[in-house]
Amino acid sequence: MDKRLEPLFTPWHIGKCEIKNRIVMTSMGGTSIFGWMEAPHFDREAAKFLLDKAKNDVGLILPGIAPLYNPLGGQWLYQNKGMYKKLKAFMAEIHSYGAKMFIQLTAGFGRSMAVTSLMEAVYCNKALKVLAKPFMDVDFILASASENPNRWSDKTPSRALTKKEIDHFIDTFALVSKLCKDADVDGIEVHAVHEGYLLDQFAMKYTNRRTDEYGGSLENRLRFPIEIVRAIKKECGEDFPVSLRYSVVSKTKGYREGAMPGESYEEVGRDFEESKEAARLLEEAGYDMLNCDNGTYDAWYWSHPPIYMPENCNLADVEALKPYVDVPLVAAGRMDPYTAAKAIEEGKIDAMGVARQFLADGAWVSKLKAGHPEEIRPCICCHAGCFNFAHYKGVANDQDLHDTLHMSRCAVNAETMQTNVHHIVPTKHPRRVAVIGGGIGGMEAARVLKLRGHTPVIYEKSSRLGGVFVDAGKCSYKGKLRELEAWYELQMKEMGVEIHLDTEIKDLAALPEKDIVVATGSKPRRLHVEGGEKAVEALEFLSGEKEVGERVAVIGGGLTGCEIAYELHLEGKKPIIVEMADDIIKQKGVCMANSTYLRDYFKLHGVPVYLESTLAAIGDGTATIKKKDGSTVEIPVDSVITSVGYIPTPLEGKGKKIHYVGDCKKVGNLRTVIWGAYEAAMKI
Repeated sequence: MDKRLEPLFTPWHIGKCEIKNRIVMTSMGGTSIFGWMEAPHFDREAAKFLLDKAKNDVGLILPGIAPLYNPLGGQWLYQNKGMYKKLKAFMAEIHSYGAKMFIQLTAGFGRSMAVTSLMEAVYCNKALKVLAKPFMDVDFILASASENPNRWSDKTPSRALTKKEIDHFIDTFALVSKLCKDADVDGIEVHAVHEGYLLDQFAMKYTNRRTDEYGGSLENRLRFPIEIVRAIKKECGEDFPVSLRYSVVSKTKGYREGAMPGESYEEVGRDFEESKEAARLLEEAGYDMLNCDNGTYDAWYWSHPPIYMPENCNLADVEALKPYVDVPLVAAGRMDPYTAAKAIEEGKIDAMGVARQFLADGAWVSKLKAGHPEEIRPCICCHAGCFNFAHYKGVANDQDLHDTLHMSRCAVNAETMQTNVHHIVPTKHPRRVAVIGGGIGGMEAARVLKLRGHTPVIYEKSSRLGGVFVDAGKCSYKGKLRELEAWYELQMKEMGVEIHLDTEIKDLAALPEKDIVVATGSKPRRLHVEGGEKAVEALEFLSGEKEVGERVAVIGGGLTGCEIAYELHLEGKKPIIVEMADDIIKQKGVCMANSTYLRDYFKLHGVPVYLESTLAAIGDGTATIKKKDGSTVEIPVDSVITSVGYIPTPLEGKGKKIHYVGDCKKVGNLRTVIWGAYEAAMKI
């Protein structure tokens, strides 16, 4: 192990509970031991996921958030007593590996609840609202500290929670905590004065305008979480540890307005001065640890940092809080282990919180400890598998029911939290399998084929592996993509996969293999407009094949186009975005944390965005833009980059069993490529 990492592997205490090392797996929606958005039960898929982390050297495990009241079913968490008996047996397994586990409980989401079109329909129809109440009580699910607008939808505002409802939540926290303690759970984490969830809505002035004992002063606004910890301690004993998920600073300018890194702004939530006092009050009330990051759902990219956010983005604020509390502090938010270890050694924080990296590679701690960081499959912060809430103009949450319910998944690891669907089954009939295309899809197919006992052979027409992913990873902020591509190349090398570079296959019939995986990708769509030959296609820019000037029109405001515009601005250039839809990044599967960051960045930096507009012509030093009403505007530009989609480029061949993978079949995203490649390889 790298000596710099040694501080991560030292013991520490939360109250009287000793944790063997300083690595905390923080909660993720969809990893709850009691199920996610479904009737509370002991969830065996979650148990398998969590136990794997215990086996792989994690010190403290925090399963996914467990709502005391199930939003989509109407059950309370104390109603299924049988699941706590199963939990007790499971805790014995967790403890056998020296790990500790706290259960994270929440009073709910309040105005932050990700409203779906179904919930909008129920809320807006009086008859449906009454009929649905037993299993979807929308008024109660969305209730907040005060009357507030929902984060996602104007159609579903929140009412104020009643005192009777508050009392019931407090009693339920205590009751469920006792059930967990009796099941040998090591502690409870209250969620929280964090991320703009319900308890945080009580804690912040801009969402709490109550005039009773739960509103007004800071002490009153914190009364709800304070009464919760006191009730838990009364029921479970003073020595039973209770952690609090805590946002040090809200980073929020207003409803649906986040503050960008480095931005000068007026905080409407919790600023650092108030945070110091809040932390003191919460510690005095009985909380034994603060598990910290920043943000609210209005500034969600702080709580769920996309790849555009800097690493260790919340660390400085957590370190600044350290002198004002005596309980241990955990820092989370794109944490780098080497930076975290240094901060722990210097006494600036007590432990490192990590979430999504455990979805990408459940054994990353063990690999780090063993001195093999290159073996770690990296999280690329895409949110495409774990939190793909897609939000854009006209849509609250554009997300498939498959992704809304049950488990948290991972775009780069098809097996995560769905081993019942994706698991390696050795083949009974080993054979050579040709893989046409050495991009990510081709390499994933080859990897799974090799694990199953087949002999994959990759044919790649270029001089290196990686395909378009190599060019996509060249943006300055996409180091994690470069790490993923390197990880795949390492797997090919270690597995001994036969690879033929500079080998273009045009005739599948000429190949000796009967089973063929075609992973040939797609080609860029071109715009046929006057002067179109002057345009630079997105991949030509990303690869460095063609350079652009200072003022650049980016045609296409989808994710790729916006990421290019972001990179251009980081380089000091002046991008202009032209998008035919009524919003940029208007596409399914792109998480709100990612898309909102880019929208807020462009707004803050004054990047011009032409919506409902198309490219009409490219001239010498100009681009003509046609608006929805038919009018045109000529803008001065030095270059034009087009990013208007891609066309599949499949190969065909008679007499062969062909398995299509990735964009050559249907253009998608990295998740569809990797999962599709895994599934194709399992069918051979």
